[in-house]
Amino acid sequence: MSDKKIHEDQKYIDGLAKNNGFIIQTIYDKFVPKVVNYIKQNSGDTAKAQDIVQDTLVTIYNQAHQKDLQLTCPFDAYFFLLCKRKWLNELKKNNKKEVTINEEVLSKDDAAQQLSFETSIFEEKQALFNEMFQKLGDACKDLLKATFKIKSMEEVAASLNVSYAYARKKKSLCIGQLTKLVQASPKFNQLNY
Repeated sequence: MSDKKIHEDQKYIDGLAKNNGFIIQTIYDKFVPKVVNYIKQNSGDTAKAQDIVQDTLVTIYNQAHQKDLQLTCPFDAYFFLLCKRKWLNELKKNNKKEVTINEEVLSKDDAAQQLSFETSIFEEKQALFNEMFQKLGDACKDLLKATFKIKSMEEVAASLNVSYAYARKKKSLCIGQLTKLVQASPKFNQLNY
């Protein structure tokens, strides 16, 4: 994706990543009504639509922070496709039999399709990571959480009241254990296509 031109709507991604209230309000004013409308026309209601929107914004925020998300298509198409996918997954999960899908609102933008697909995969990988992280012992969880927040291993060791050498060794072992858990999950192979 690095060879593609960054879209001018990158400002929405950047604003969301910085918790810019003006940009967030603009997203709600400009792009959310279309999503709410779509979900209401397709077996949903306003409350469920707001949940989908909120969940999608959190996903975009996380991807912007962790993967330096670069928008190569209009934000409207990208955002709408993500929300639509989340909603369709929600319907599938709840096994609704009578689902009316209004396809005329679907964007045909290839870049938006690709980007929303990549974001969906990112979100699924995050969910798998979080699920496997919860299976670690408390000592590993505490150590890894500290390394997520504090960049210096010296500070991590001090905060946990352990030696620097122990903290480094334990971190390596915990990451190895987490990696094994993730790779052993049946979901892991499904996410590597």
